[in-house]
Amino acid sequence: MYKRMYLLRFTKDNIDQPLICDLVKKYNLDFNILRADIFMQQDGVMMLELAGPKKNVHAGLKYLKKNEVKVETLATLISRDDEKCFQCGACTGRCSTGALSIKRPEMAVIFDPEKCTACGLCVPVCPVQAMRISLDKSVGLDYQRVEDRGQAKEEVAVPEIN
Repeated sequence: MYKRMYLLRFTKDNIDQPLICDLVKKYNLDFNILRADIFMQQDGVMMLELAGPKKNVHAGLKYLKKNEVKVETLATLISRDDEKCFQCGACTGRCSTGALSIKRPEMAVIFDPEKCTACGLCVPVCPVQAMRISLDKSVGLDYQRVEDRGQAKEEVAVPEIN
């Protein structure tokens, strides 16, 4: 099964169309909406994980683009600041895809963007904030840890859509 994460940008003209439902019906794809900022008669943004046969995922993406949805791949949008990273390995314990791993015997943290699904779980656990999700210059999701009654939780600042 092929699985990737995407950022979808809808226009106010296509926001009311059942495009995500069509991905299931027409292309036999599974989806998981991770974050969304969708309002009627406004532009919208959705972070979505798509899964299914690779050819179906590509056909579904082509369908979205044909319907004027801008599609961006999230996998390449996780980055690591090698200047900040001191190779503690905290991120590797949260990475279920193997995109972050420890190379032995050097004990170096290796980041493989090709395996990354941009889930963002590595971002809040990094003690020096070396891991970052940056969508582009106009939209950014900043993960940060906040304290809530003594327990850490993840919080994402979702950008405003004009």
